[in-house]
Amino acid sequence: MTTALITGSTAGIGAAFARRLAADGHDLVLVARDTKRLREQATELHDRHGIEVEVLTADLATDQGIEAVAARLTDPRNPVDLLVNNAGFGNKGRYLDVPMADELRMLKVHCEAVLRLTGAAAEAMRTRGRGGIVNVASVAAFVPRGTYGASKAWVVQFTQGAARDLAGSGVRLMALAPGFVRTEFHQRAGMGTDNIPGWMWLDADKLVASALADLSRGKTLSIPDPRYKALMGLVKVTPRALLGGISSRTGRKYGPQ
Repeated sequence: MTTALITGSTAGIGAAFARRLAADGHDLVLVARDTKRLREQATELHDRHGIEVEVLTADLATDQGIEAVAARLTDPRNPVDLLVNNAGFGNKGRYLDVPMADELRMLKVHCEAVLRLTGAAAEAMRTRGRGGIVNVASVAAFVPRGTYGASKAWVVQFTQGAARDLAGSGVRLMALAPGFVRTEFHQRAGMGTDNIPGWMWLDADKLVASALADLSRGKTLSIPDPRYKALMGLVKVTPRALLGGISSRTGRKYGPQ
């Protein structure tokens, strides 16, 4: 039986990954900051699907938290076959309105933690000749959108570059770039969502099913919905100055994912 480790597992996209992978019979390692929620989630998934579930309380905005997860990923006695780097958050406000400490914390979680955990997992997986890594980004990666968009753009570029470097090793890497998903993300960040059209909202469970299918096909980038695929096609041919104007009016306040 294979084991999947999911960061930010207690809500939103992370919880959807946990539900789907548990239903498919994978044992799980659930990572988040809230021990109580982790234990409740682990009990529910174990009782419903009969799988083994570990909980690992870790704050990926700290070196200690990153190191704890990296140690689990490199444990040769309990190998991890799939890593889902999902932990992340948004900051409300424009650049310079957000405290620099919060910006740096975002980069720690979105970039440094993803880099270090991907490296730990990929090294162990390459030794075994198999494994998969999903790094959750956002369609915000493709438009000018402050630190959040820049950090997610880094996730996409890093993941696709690493996938090329590890081609033929048996290790698959994929960046997942969802749009607006009905999760706790916006509420936690204090962001309003009333102005977001209904058609732009995605279902987390359907998103995860599409992402896992893309991973199995060997894709290095998954935009898991035809609506957003079309939208990103338009983004490619839209002048950057116009995209920046749109982002400044909407995206920074109502960031995807």
